[in-house]
Amino acid sequence: MENSPDRFAYRCLPLNIANAHGWTIACSSRFSVRWNGSDALEALEFVYENEADPPAISHFGSGILTFHINAIVTTEPGVSILASGPFNDPRAHISPLTGIIETDWLSFTFTMNWKMTSPNEWVTFEKGAPFCMIFPVRLDDIEAYELEVTPLDEESDLMKRYAAYSASRNEFNEKLKVGDPEAVSRGWQKDYFQGRDDDAKISHHRTGLKLSKPVFRGV
Repeated sequence: MENSPDRFAYRCLPLNIANAHGWTIACSSRFSVRWNGSDALEALEFVYENEADPPAISHFGSGILTFHINAIVTTEPGVSILASGPFNDPRAHISPLTGIIETDWLSFTFTMNWKMTSPNEWVTFEKGAPFCMIFPVRLDDIEAYELEVTPLDEESDLMKRYAAYSASRNEFNEKLKVGDPEAVSRGWQKDYFQGRDDDAKISHHRTGLKLSKPVFRGV
């Protein structure tokens, strides 16, 4: 996002919210890894900055890179932890795997795994680079929802609001194309960023998250 032209990616509020929706775990030291394309445990070749305490190893084979989480994560009953790679931070030649762990009963650690996707390509994790992102989820919540698909023309109020938005967006984009001073000054249509729908201000709109900082007791 930092490297997007004029930091354009920060205009996307859904990306910003997702990036803040959890806590990251950082790599303890720099290392590089390369996969030879086979499923063997020995298929991953490592170059460690700290060989005495390697941040990640080959444990499962199949080109999977495994980080051990050096902590036991506990949650209240009914709450699990979703673990994945840092959101919106793609890496070449490797992809994070996502898991949900029942940390409301767990008394041991879990692993964060990445799948190498390109043989014979080096991938480097720098010291301090996030390799895992965690946040709480309630499994009962997803089971409580029922997915319903309805034709838009059967939702008259929603259809009316969508048509008004679509017309407004098309008009704004056309003004941008011809260099309309007001449109150029605004830069982009900020309805979602400002929490506006059909000219109404949404009271529960969020523009950011404030997560609690970790509390270290006796460490």
